[in-house]
Amino acid sequence: MNDWAPIAKEYDPLKAGSIDGTDEEPHDRAIWRAMLARYVPNKGVTGDPHLTLFVARLNLQTTEDKLKEVFSRYGDIRKIRLVRDLVTGFSKGYAFIEYKEERALLKAHRDANRLVIDQHEIFVDFELERTLKGWIPRRLGGGFGGKKESGQLRFGGRDRPFRKPINLPNMKNDFYGEGSGEKRNWSREGTRDWRTRDRDHEKSRDKRWPERERSWAWGESERERDSKEERSRGRERKDRDR
Repeated sequence: MNDWAPIAKEYDPLKAGSIDGTDEEPHDRAIWRAMLARYVPNKGVTGDPHLTLFVARLNLQTTEDKLKEVFSRYGDIRKIRLVRDLVTGFSKGYAFIEYKEERALLKAHRDANRLVIDQHEIFVDFELERTLKGWIPRRLGGGFGGKKESGQLRFGGRDRPFRKPINLPNMKNDFYGEGSGEKRNWSREGTRDWRTRDRDHEKSRDKRWPERERSWAWGESERERDSKEERSRGRERKDRDR
């Protein structure tokens, strides 16, 4: 727990799929894909990764000129790469912006996150593909973030950091008899006890059922008798009033 951090220092698909980074088995198929992937960063990408900003959740109509207009206020830009589909040429909704100075990069990272551009709230982070060891992109089951509806939530990034694990006392393990044969014996005996109790309960319920029917029938006759008495009292009152 001493070296715990909300942001991952090294990418591990199994830990990224856990809200506190303590999972020991993958809970969705995408994590399996990421664990089996042998991903190598794109060597065709140029520029300094330590001066590059990742910008996501862009409006598909946002252009390079618009990005330059917005992000140049934080410092001098060396290069903007808006990722587009190779076939259609349409924007994929994310871009990489390389600054000339680290000061400008840090300022944009601090101030531009959740900025609204073309009616879209954007997400800003450092580039991770070439800077975070073991990085696996989201298309291979990795990445950070994701939506609850898709079931592919990933943690350890800026958008959804890890939550600190809860330290449970050791007495919990002793209470449940973990790591000993007593736990297995107790569970078997407990199962037999519950089955016996269920059978006894069924028998007693069958015995009580006729009694309940009689009581319900008696209750209905009582109600009828009460209603008759009330009607007779009402007639007596009317006779007095006359």
